[in-house]
Amino acid sequence: MIYLSSFLFSEESVENPNIYPYHVFAGKTERRLYFGPITMLYGNNASGKSTVLNIIANKLKLQGQEYAASNKYGRVLYFERFVEECRFTLGEREDGRSFREIPSGSRYIKSEDILYEIKKIQQEQVLQDGYVYEHVRRGMDKETVRGTLDSYGTRQRLENLIYAQEKYSNGETAMQMLEDFIEPDGLYLLDEPEVSLSPENQVLLAENLNRMARFLGCQFIVATHSPFMLGTLQGRIYDLDSRDWVEAEWTELENVRYFYRFFEERRGKFERERTKN
Repeated sequence: MIYLSSFLFSEESVENPNIYPYHVFAGKTERRLYFGPITMLYGNNASGKSTVLNIIANKLKLQGQEYAASNKYGRVLYFERFVEECRFTLGEREDGRSFREIPSGSRYIKSEDILYEIKKIQQEQVLQDGYVYEHVRRGMDKETVRGTLDSYGTRQRLENLIYAQEKYSNGETAMQMLEDFIEPDGLYLLDEPEVSLSPENQVLLAENLNRMARFLGCQFIVATHSPFMLGTLQGRIYDLDSRDWVEAEWTELENVRYFYRFFEERRGKFERERTKN
């Protein structure tokens, strides 16, 4: 399913070349992205992958959006202004009618969100604080929330989470958290979801995302430079390191080619190990 069809980032400019987020897009000849059921945003560090996702999340008002504070160059709220200047188009239903809005359960999920969830279930106090925070965020006052901490059901839930952390590795816990966050029929912006995952689990996650896109009506926009994710996810790839944001094959990307060269240069060691066995 395609809920977000395209996104045009602001084509306006500012005098100061260092103002965020305008400087991220300076020199880009193309500022429109087109999305399929799965779209990957590739780029090395500082390529703007996270900025791109956060701007989309702010424009669409997705859960998980992060506000970027105004910078030191004045009182103008440049981030808000940039977001306001962006434009987007929604996709179409199977019957040809256009979507009027993004599904309500859609969200922006960052790698630090997953790592924070892992940390929450490593200590009971952190667990309790997280429980209080989540319920206060939903509108319940703190005193009422703290009163529920003494209930049998809450204690049982916290004990189950602690047991899960003891039973599973951080990577396995991260996999479970990601799957818990994702529900059918939604748009999900994923910022480097492979963090803390082994190569095997990265491939497994990518395969799960492929299935969710195909069978559960989910749409994913994934920022990653993992060869395992790029080589397993089934969708278009934009190279954000390029000036015109070209679409590329995963085997053409610099980070993937680096991995290839690294192992190719050490092919002899692998061959020797194989003959020993």
